[in-house]
Amino acid sequence: MRGSQVEVSWDDVAGLDEAKEELREVVEFLRTEKPADKHVIVTGRNAKPELIEIADLVTEMTLVKHPFRAGVKAQKGVEF
Repeated sequence: MRGSQVEVSWDDVAGLDEAKEELREVVEFLRTEKPADKHVIVTGRNAKPELIEIADLVTEMTLVKHPFRAGVKAQKGVEF
């Protein structure tokens, strides 16, 4: 574990084997075929080192305050 970030392996990725294979295909495409003049933004948490390596921009966000913590459900126009 690095700081508050959890180490994750491909075996930890939730979902079907097909979904994991599709993710591998996306990583391979970004590594080998993405045009140099295009930027790809991928959001999420605990990004794999392979994805960070090929990314143009990586930002790690920390939740400071969110209405959900006060019991507010997802809000139209905010979360969806």
